[in-house]
Amino acid sequence: ICDFISSLDLVEYKKNRALVVLQTDPASCIINAKPNQTIYNFITRNNIDLGISYSNIDITKDDILDILKKDNSKVRDIQDTIRAVLERGYDIEICSGSGFIINIEKRIVEFTLTAGGKLFPEVLDVVSELKRKNIDIYVASGDRKGALEKLAITINISTSNVFATVDTKGKALVIRRLKKKYDKVMMVGDGLNDILALKEADIGVLTLQQSNKVHEKLLKAADIIVYNIREILDIKF
Repeated sequence: ICDFISSLDLVEYKKNRALVVLQTDPASCIINAKPNQTIYNFITRNNIDLGISYSNIDITKDDILDILKKDNSKVRDIQDTIRAVLERGYDIEICSGSGFIINIEKRIVEFTLTAGGKLFPEVLDVVSELKRKNIDIYVASGDRKGALEKLAITINISTSNVFATVDTKGKALVIRRLKKKYDKVMMVGDGLNDILALKEADIGVLTLQQSNKVHEKLLKAADIIVYNIREILDIKF
């Protein structure tokens, strides 16, 4: 088990990789599934949808299922990551999901993973202040829909303002759509799959509150860099 590793960095480290998110709750569905069944059987028998969160090569859901059909990775491999996240005290109900990183060229599952999150303590105050200024807030993320809707409820924004399991191009598309609705759009991001959206926004803000170690091209994509999410309240917008 490896922790404190960015799944996006793992994908970016080698060509032909894709990060796939299972659209089901890790804490109830996956953890209680039969551990020795293959991931493919678990997905197909339970009619679980897949989301491609990030990839460095074009790939479809059908491509992924075709690879999984011959891969021997088991549900227990994902369950191990869920338990590891819970043991470390992270919340797997919000900003989270379980899935795997697949290698398209080798046609194998290279990593299974579960992401768990914690809200920064400033988030609720920042959201309240933005809403007081009549600024609409949206969430576009590679995480699964159920987790993001719980996040939206937690921070008191509409679940209709959530765009779930969107990849790099999908986030940029969200920004383009919002620019047609608003005079200005600010994008706040912290990962490699935010690069195109940061460039597309009127103001692209990179937050380093979670980590100071980011890819050089992510730094170049941002107009402004902040080290605490509260700093976005000081940006003239």
